[in-house]
Amino acid sequence: MMKAEEIMTTEVVTISGSATVAEAVKLMKDHKLRSLVVEPRTENDPYGMVTETDIVYKVGAYGNDPKQVRVYEIMTKPCIVVNPELGVEYVARLFANTRVRRAPVIKGKLLGIISITDILRKGDFVENPKSNFAMYCEEFPNAPEARIYED
Repeated sequence: MMKAEEIMTTEVVTISGSATVAEAVKLMKDHKLRSLVVEPRTENDPYGMVTETDIVYKVGAYGNDPKQVRVYEIMTKPCIVVNPELGVEYVARLFANTRVRRAPVIKGKLLGIISITDILRKGDFVENPKSNFAMYCEEFPNAPEARIYED
């Protein structure tokens, strides 16, 4: 099973929560991105995400001035994060169940970001589809139901 770390994007653009939405939009335009990871303020603070949807729905739709609104006012925090060893199929299921499209990949520190586009373009689920039982057997090879018994 492919893992998140195998298909994630390692070049991640981050922004401070205290930055303005106008600064976030400029970063997103300059790097051709649809989201930014919001840096934690302290070591124990969680990561956040700000997306183009957040900006359009929470700032643009209400005529708010992007130069006055701060990223922390509209971002999602804490955001869902992914362990780099998590199987791609599980990441896809996590995204489907939570209705998110991307998540930071974190293990102690920010390693990358994984999105539905990464899963679609780099994942192997088309060439190598797995049933839930097959994924379970890969994850727990010593489980009694995962063993093949020969007569």
